[in-house]
Amino acid sequence: MKYLHTMVRVTDLEASLKFYRDALGLEVLRQREVPAGRYTLAFLAAPGDHEAQIELTWNWDPENYTGGRNFGHIAYAVDDIYATCARLQQHGVTILRPPRDGRMAFVRSPDQISIELLQRGDALPPAEPWLSMPNAGQW
Repeated sequence: MKYLHTMVRVTDLEASLKFYRDALGLEVLRQREVPAGRYTLAFLAAPGDHEAQIELTWNWDPENYTGGRNFGHIAYAVDDIYATCARLQQHGVTILRPPRDGRMAFVRSPDQISIELLQRGDALPPAEPWLSMPNAGQW
């Protein structure tokens, strides 16, 4: 058995690509429109690690999606959690759980999917502005 991907339904493909690709830094591996099914698929992965993919599914006919507590979050290891959070902020993403401990942060996608960011290896030394930043919203 081999893990392939996690599928997330999105309401705005371009907004989601701006988040996952531009702000978070994932690479688009392939994108496919399926006119007969009226949806578009976009598969993304972390640079250099195409084994664990996320599939964004955009249904062309509008739907309202509600999040449930049965889906927790998607997690990514990052080389520098402070630089990653700063890049996300530059793209207008709110850091909901700042990396005060130099190890873990949470953000949300445009469709409110919770994303956990974990420092690869040992935690970085606590540093400002993260050390004093309060939590925001739910993560």
